[in-house]
Amino acid sequence: MGNRLTKIYTRTGDNGITGLADGSRIDKDGMRIEVIGCIDELNSIVGMVMSHDIPDNCMNILILIQHDLFDLGGELAIPEHVMITKRHTEKLELELDNLNKALPRLKEFILPSGGTATSCCHFARSVCRRTERRCVSLNKEQEVNRYILTYLNRLSDLLFVIARVLSRSEGESEVLWNRNKLRP
Repeated sequence: MGNRLTKIYTRTGDNGITGLADGSRIDKDGMRIEVIGCIDELNSIVGMVMSHDIPDNCMNILILIQHDLFDLGGELAIPEHVMITKRHTEKLELELDNLNKALPRLKEFILPSGGTATSCCHFARSVCRRTERRCVSLNKEQEVNRYILTYLNRLSDLLFVIARVLSRSEGESEVLWNRNKLRP
């Protein structure tokens, strides 16, 4: 493969318009670009989680997720092109089930906290939920591959479970929501 990016700036987006991979031009504030941006942000935060000393099994899962997210963004950049399939969601479910079976059952909600890697993973989970919401909004305007929606829904669940695993690896205890906590 030759050089894909020989020049970083093109000046073609200076007026608020950007190009999709199929050559079409759309507004930078359109819903499709919003979703692509959310996916990019999510992928960056997954990278933040990976910058910490985390267990190899979590690192390997997150590497695969980053590749999937790049493909997902690519699919949205090429209207009518499909890259994310049912198999992608099934992979997430398998990893989710494998990690979750070693964790204690939850009796209360967990507050997003913990060590740095755990907190970054909770942040990734919340950005994943926002990305999913934006994708649902895009789907109201233009049909989106349904497997993107299921993938993002399952990914947020997996990021929650990874945060629980990371909490234990960082030696932190989970902060449970206390419904009886006195409130001002």
